[in-house]
Amino acid sequence: GSMSDFAVLNTGRKMPLVGLGTWKSEPGKVKQAVIWALQSGYRHIDCAAIYANEPEVGEAFQEILGPDKVVCTTVSNKTALYKLPLLWSEVFCEALRREDVFVTSKLWNTQHYAEDVEPALLKTLKDLKLEYLDLYLIHWPHAFQRGDNPFPKNEGGTILYDNIDYKVTWAAMEKLVEKGLVRAIGLSNFNSRQIDDILSVANIKPTVLQVEGHPYLAQVELLAHCRDRGIVMTAYSPLGSPDRAWKRPDEPILLEEPVIAALAKKYNKSPAQIIIRWQTQRGVVTIPKSVTESRIKENIQVIFDFTLTPEEMNSVTELNKGWRYIVPTITLLNRHLKEVAKIKETKLRKGWDQKMTNVAPDDDQKMTRVGAQDDQCGSNVRPGGDQDGTAR
Repeated sequence: GSMSDFAVLNTGRKMPLVGLGTWKSEPGKVKQAVIWALQSGYRHIDCAAIYANEPEVGEAFQEILGPDKVVCTTVSNKTALYKLPLLWSEVFCEALRREDVFVTSKLWNTQHYAEDVEPALLKTLKDLKLEYLDLYLIHWPHAFQRGDNPFPKNEGGTILYDNIDYKVTWAAMEKLVEKGLVRAIGLSNFNSRQIDDILSVANIKPTVLQVEGHPYLAQVELLAHCRDRGIVMTAYSPLGSPDRAWKRPDEPILLEEPVIAALAKKYNKSPAQIIIRWQTQRGVVTIPKSVTESRIKENIQVIFDFTLTPEEMNSVTELNKGWRYIVPTITLLNRHLKEVAKIKETKLRKGWDQKMTNVAPDDDQKMTRVGAQDDQCGSNVRPGGDQDGTAR
């Protein structure tokens, strides 16, 4: 009875195109959100250790998954829009087994050392009350200093990085597949160069790349790069992350975009449904986050009963502004910009010319590792931000 269409991973397994995101879903609400999602026909839940809510997601799984449990899903077009002449609804009931639900989690930045990878996964499995994951991702390409603090900082408040190579981490991820603890492994917030770096050493190829993606950040080049390599893309913040604490008052609001509003009117859908449809039609998996029952339903139901024309698809893709809502680790960027300014100043003072050409290559390396997706890093950076974005 699930409504979801699927992406097929390079392992041959199917991944539902729409999943429930659990980032920023506060404890106290996320258990109910997962239950509503499974009752609304979701068969894909996206988690991460750093979201600090996996134990609660696990309680929902415990309550709903199992041969003796029956889940009834009501599908109706009531969730589509409001003034429909004809309302219909159907009820599907099924026993929901563990293998019916696709569960993803992510390895946090402080656990990139080979010997930390399996313990991190085992903790996630214990919290989620599961015996295996369908997908385990390296959450970010850059590592933080090891230890119990998820955001280790120096006295000045700057994040402490560790320069362990993510290729070492990848080899440890592969062992988890070999042990049957995870069905597939992948990457999150890696750019195209970093993906190719992993592919150059991988015995088990990454199946999925999860990155921020929405009409203002359409990720066209990165999507093509993934397709060429048999990697499925998952988009987080697919509706533009309207609930971020660090929102600027003047930033564009995706759900109010006129192009999208016009399509919503034409198809009698909500703007969110148009955006999710656009992604799924490109073969991109989306994981909209909500803790509201009506929105949880709206984000999956009636997504698969209409099709945007090629022109309409293009009109949405052309909204791309390279606009990143989730900017990682701003402080590092600020430091980088200050250093560049300092070097320029020195250059002017001493009339050095040659020096600029080989400025701190390390720093640039660092930057590309941090500014996850492709080289759009600096284009819309908002130095007013703070550490808030990094958990994503």
